[in-house]
Amino acid sequence: MTTKQLKNYLDKQLQHYDHDGFVPDDPIAIPHRFDLPADIEIAGFFAALFAWGNRATIIKKCSALLELMDNAPFQFVMQHQEADLKPLDSFKHRTFTGIDIRYFIRFFKHHYQKHNSLESAFTAGIAIEQAYTVEPALAHFHTYFFNLPDAPQRTRKHIATPMTGSACKRLNMYLRWMVRPNTTGIDFGLWEQLKPHQLVCPLDVHVVRVALNLQLINRATADWNTALELTERLKQLDPNDPVKYDIALFSLVVNQIVE
Repeated sequence: MTTKQLKNYLDKQLQHYDHDGFVPDDPIAIPHRFDLPADIEIAGFFAALFAWGNRATIIKKCSALLELMDNAPFQFVMQHQEADLKPLDSFKHRTFTGIDIRYFIRFFKHHYQKHNSLESAFTAGIAIEQAYTVEPALAHFHTYFFNLPDAPQRTRKHIATPMTGSACKRLNMYLRWMVRPNTTGIDFGLWEQLKPHQLVCPLDVHVVRVALNLQLINRATADWNTALELTERLKQLDPNDPVKYDIALFSLVVNQIVE
């Protein structure tokens, strides 16, 4: 396809899928349950980090975790007592265990005691306005997240960083949720320092397959360089908001329209 043909094709997919009807069956439904920005940030973080595998299972597991947090994640993070954490010890989702959840909560409390938003965990101390992509923000977040004493070594596998070549799919999806404006009822647009044009498209093996088929990328490896390659190609379609096409690509994967 030419660039014009590709844009027309993906724009048609967006017209079909980019609306609030996308929300109920997707992990983004979890943060949509809340109105308080900090609740949205925390619930969204867990939903994004849990997001691999069957979407119904992801939503079910996120719901179970939030129930253990009295469906008030920010209040739980800031006001919990030690006894409140004990029920979390038996929680498990794939390789996530109570050890990981406890550290996430400890990190959130540490951060929110000093900051009003989780955005600063990605942007504080770096010249983010000069960054071409969110790469330095993701690298900074990884370092900052594990800066607390006795951070469990096993928890590191759950927070990706582009410094190891990871595509950082789940964190890029989370950033999309928080940064892109809420113009169609899907994303939230809570954050202001990071900009839509800096986002990197969430990438996994399924999106790689579709992107290769559409000749959006040349590389077949689901890594950071391929995520950048895909994003750069999408910037030819919309330089200000390339990652809006993530919804179109994901929908093509889910509905097996492109093999």
